[in-house]
Amino acid sequence: MSDFRQRIEAAIPALRRYARALTRNAETADDIVQDTLVRALRSEHLFQGGDTRAWLYTILTNLNRNRLRSLSRRPVLTLIKDSDATTSGPEAGGRDITRALDELAEEQRSALLLVVLEGLTYREVANVQGVPIGTVMSRLARARAQIKAYLDGERPALRRVK
Repeated sequence: MSDFRQRIEAAIPALRRYARALTRNAETADDIVQDTLVRALRSEHLFQGGDTRAWLYTILTNLNRNRLRSLSRRPVLTLIKDSDATTSGPEAGGRDITRALDELAEEQRSALLLVVLEGLTYREVANVQGVPIGTVMSRLARARAQIKAYLDGERPALRRVK
């Protein structure tokens, strides 16, 4: 087995963890990881060296963006769960963190998960997302502020439309 394929194989658990946190659905995450691996192995000749893991995260992030773009064209059906009627705040525990992450914009959640969950540097996240490092820092600051506000029970501010 080539060194490239060994590095890809070693990255699979991290890819699955990131995809599950990003999609919040195990089956969808596994599908995206499989598509990522297929594309990476097919495009081995295009890999120009560097960090294999960051390259795989870039592929996964782009696949997820494409998935979200196609889903945005369809109506959203949401089931009402019994747990939705439960209280929020400190007594809700870990559910608040999950809900706070759900409230984040996709780019903010992705940046936060790559830094906090996967341990990537800001520069690596900037490369994965294809944006300047300052944009990553801005997304992280906004994500952290929004999560803190959510956990503190503050209502989200209304956005001004010009």
